[in-house]
Amino acid sequence: MPVNRLTKGDNPPPGDGAASSALDRFFQLSARGSTLAREVRGGVATFFTMAYILVLNPIILSGAQDVHGNQLSIEQLLTVTALVAGIMTILMGLTANLPLALAAGLGINAMVAFQIAPRMSWPDAMGLVVLEGLLLCVISATGFREAVMNAIPMALKQAIGVGIGLFIALIGFVNAGFTVGHEGSPPLGLGAHGELTGWPVLVFCLGLLLTLALLARKVKGAILISIVAMTLFAMIVNAIADIPDAAWGLTVPSWPDALVAAPDFHLVGEFSLFGAFGEISAITVVLIIFTLFLTDFFDTMGTAVGVTSEAGLLDENGRVPRLGRLLFVDGLAAAAGGAASASSNTSYVESAAGVGEGARTGLANVVTGALFGLALFLSPIATVVPAQAASPALVAVGFLMMVQVARIDWADHTLAIPAFVTIAVMPFTFSITNGIGAGFIAYVVLKCVTGRFREINWLLWITAALFLVYFAIDPIRQLLGVN
Repeated sequence: MPVNRLTKGDNPPPGDGAASSALDRFFQLSARGSTLAREVRGGVATFFTMAYILVLNPIILSGAQDVHGNQLSIEQLLTVTALVAGIMTILMGLTANLPLALAAGLGINAMVAFQIAPRMSWPDAMGLVVLEGLLLCVISATGFREAVMNAIPMALKQAIGVGIGLFIALIGFVNAGFTVGHEGSPPLGLGAHGELTGWPVLVFCLGLLLTLALLARKVKGAILISIVAMTLFAMIVNAIADIPDAAWGLTVPSWPDALVAAPDFHLVGEFSLFGAFGEISAITVVLIIFTLFLTDFFDTMGTAVGVTSEAGLLDENGRVPRLGRLLFVDGLAAAAGGAASASSNTSYVESAAGVGEGARTGLANVVTGALFGLALFLSPIATVVPAQAASPALVAVGFLMMVQVARIDWADHTLAIPAFVTIAVMPFTFSITNGIGAGFIAYVVLKCVTGRFREINWLLWITAALFLVYFAIDPIRQLLGVN
């Protein structure tokens, strides 16, 4: 069983900290080497690294028009984003007892906004998300989804964790403006013009150095301390320097005009389950649901393996505890996101920030979910943390997850090459799903060409075939004559 790095040699006795015996028994705090304080720190850290979704999801979804020219309200979207994230995160903690928070899935929300909604009404588009989520629930209830996860070779599971580490580190660098995409060559570079400019990037750099220094010193609460300290520093800098709001990105570190904002639940229930079938062809509907399904299915798979592995919770066979419950709640979250017009909700890789703070149980989820609940009313406060203050946590967690690379058997090329492909494709395509799919296909192909096809689990044959369809979806559309 993987060693719990943060608690090695320091497992607290039952009842350590302020945790009651009831909490200890229900969440298995002592059994997992955790304490109430660690779970609270971890839950808060996860929330702050995810809080950007309260701003980003509304901006993405409100930035598109449906086929009738209608746009969604940013204020209403912020409400449903916080509402679904809070409820489903707490449900995951209470049922699966894992520190795995959920919120609106990036990538999926963009697909809904810019690829699906322009072909139909918003309620019809969200209805497809609900159908996709219900399909995930059915697949999870049958045990098929769990069987697929358990069929993945341990080397690929470890590679998924490493790939996610690089992926979220890249997210941190990009969100902070340290790394910027260029239209020419090279595609990525240092800052906007090959150099770092502006106070916001300085906040990130100082925050990253502070985070790494605190981690090296083994300071408890290192990630959370850094986020809070750099947020305060950013607020001071923003107050005394002449910095355009656009330089900070989505969140400007300034004291809000109001501390309380009333939630608007108007979008809850605004979906049409089968309305899309009256707007576009049935084949197109099926392909859209299939694409949403595969993205949710394997994003969750990679996130669950990566985060639980980092937390030292995988068993001796590399299996995620209470996997069936985890997957069912994740499918339910997808459906709930569609039903509330918040887009599909899914497990968040940023949960690794909470794990880095010591979270090992679902109690951390209860804390994170409660903070999302507060964000319903305190959204101005919840969104004052700029990306430059939160992003160092993602880079630091990327390092923590990277150490799993040493566990991969690099001598066996039928395992090592698929592992490398998985690790490389995730950050280079900015997609967990793409990395998993490329790794699966490479694994099946290499086992076959080396005459070791009998080592391939039948479920991996199926998933590799599905990923071939996933990557070839555009030629398939052309072949079928659909847009």
